[in-house]
Amino acid sequence: MDSPTLAPLVRALGIHGGVRTVVPDTERSWIAKAITRFEPLRVIEAEREGVALSAVSGTPADCVSLAVHTLPGERPDLVVSGVNLGLNYGLAFLLSSGTIGAAVEAFLAGLPAVAFSMAIPADAYGLTGAHRAALLGDRVNVVAEVAAAVVKDLLAVGFAPGVDLFSVNLPANADVSTPRVVTSVTRCRYGRLFVPGPEGDYLHRFSNLVDIAPGGDIATVDAGAVAITPLCLDPSIEIPAEYRVRLERGGRA
Repeated sequence: MDSPTLAPLVRALGIHGGVRTVVPDTERSWIAKAITRFEPLRVIEAEREGVALSAVSGTPADCVSLAVHTLPGERPDLVVSGVNLGLNYGLAFLLSSGTIGAAVEAFLAGLPAVAFSMAIPADAYGLTGAHRAALLGDRVNVVAEVAAAVVKDLLAVGFAPGVDLFSVNLPANADVSTPRVVTSVTRCRYGRLFVPGPEGDYLHRFSNLVDIAPGGDIATVDAGAVAITPLCLDPSIEIPAEYRVRLERGGRA
């Protein structure tokens, strides 16, 4: 709830309709679509920069489930997740992202959703509070305008058949005049995520993406454009007949 992108995004979206804000009470990165099962969730009504919000002691997906099914209020027409500080482009980040996870939870609730993520200066990573906000400067307001413009267009045209949600990644210097490209997810992986810690434990230390295929959302953002990526959440795929014969037993379901 302390993200510097939150209040600007809510205000920008509010120009186009009513906005209800339900967010984790602290950062929940690299958590994908995790749902809290063994701990009770606390919901506290709070305010940030004049924006009223519900702060949840859980994951981004928890927030969506609570907002849609449990907390008082009308069912939303669209779920907007983000703007995440850091890009969620490429398959490795996409599958790991709590920002994307919230949009997936919206899909499971039968709602359209769009997740926004933005590049930030390298020296802003790892910072919090006033230091991070100072480095980001007016970027958070400009990016909020871009996100609201994308949402406006999505509400106007609706989702194309087969599209379950959108992931939108923005260059750090994006503004409303920045080119927008509808693209695909770049296939990629990452290497080691943990390094030995001082007490014989292991600490999360992400290094870099590897095995990056050409094209897709990574190349789009690297070229300075906003990457708008439609996603279908059906992961099934057809396999050749010789594989099917080898694997199947009995009749097909």
